[in-house]
Amino acid sequence: MTVQQESGTVGEALEVWIDQDLCTGDGICAQYAPEVFELDIDGLAYVKSVDAELLQAPGATTPVPLPLLTDVVDSAKECPGECIHVRRVSDRVEVYGPDAE
Repeated sequence: MTVQQESGTVGEALEVWIDQDLCTGDGICAQYAPEVFELDIDGLAYVKSVDAELLQAPGATTPVPLPLLTDVVDSAKECPGECIHVRRVSDRVEVYGPDAE
């Protein structure tokens, strides 16, 4: 079963964001998906735009590219700070992360 089948999001656009207040700076996310996550000089993780620009505004989101979905989901599952949120774009329901149902 694929990650999308598991979450019931087949064919749906997903986005990811990081709650920096909970980020522990372990960098696991950047190891799993460096195209999506990056540690900044402050030691916290942030998402990157599709143009690889670091998005530092609180609650900034970026689309989850389908080829990287498993890596992004693994990042959310393994994050010790439980600060990575993956949600559907259509209704903003979290499908992976600490607030997932």
